[in-house]
Amino acid sequence: MNINESKNITLNLIETFKIAGNAALKLRKNGLKIQIKADKTPVTDADIKVNKILSEKISLLTPNIPIISEENSKNKNIKELKNFWLIDPIDGTKDYIGNRDEFTLNASLIINNRPLIGIVTAPGKKRIFYAYSKSNSYELVNDNEINLSNKKKKILTEIKAVSYSNKLRNDILEIHKNNNVTYYQKMTSSYKFCVVAAGEFDLYAAEPRASEWDIAAGHAILEHSGGQVTDFDGNEILYGKKDFKNPSLILKSKNIL
Repeated sequence: MNINESKNITLNLIETFKIAGNAALKLRKNGLKIQIKADKTPVTDADIKVNKILSEKISLLTPNIPIISEENSKNKNIKELKNFWLIDPIDGTKDYIGNRDEFTLNASLIINNRPLIGIVTAPGKKRIFYAYSKSNSYELVNDNEINLSNKKKKILTEIKAVSYSNKLRNDILEIHKNNNVTYYQKMTSSYKFCVVAAGEFDLYAAEPRASEWDIAAGHAILEHSGGQVTDFDGNEILYGKKDFKNPSLILKSKNIL
């Protein structure tokens, strides 16, 4: 897929993400219907609605590429996936249910097991991020594209990390120490990837947890901005693994590379 194709697909999805984000906010305001899945995590009627909106548009744009969604069993048993979409309709569902604003809507196009396109919107924060190739990673601000790849490296007086918990494991604390982290803040959902890509934070580290659809879109946005996504041993993160499980993760902004 060439850059013009990936750009066209991405830009054609932005308005759909806005519509889906507004639908999620409206459904929450009107009162959610909540169920508990087999893995004991919550799912709402908004997860299903957003999944439908995103999947239908993506199917129109790329009818021959399978879609893997957290909220749908379809296509999850395809073996040796190389080119496919990963969708997480609402990442950070507990925060979404709790009327907090760090939840995100996510879609990523995986080509040759690597994230090419990534779109993440945080409707509660009124932020939209997207990327479609190297050096083409953006935040849309008041309908103006801000190229995250073009932001100059900052001279850092402190190195700030995001974390998924206020209580960190010893191996995560050691990574913070090795990278001279001076401050960390708990943050949920793939929003973590976006704030690192934007240079607002510098690092995120996590042991193996969650699933590929939780991280793929944010991975594309961060990597195309000039940042880095690896496992604890510095290995590249690939997609389409067994059960779509994540390895360990270290995210770094370009400011600390």
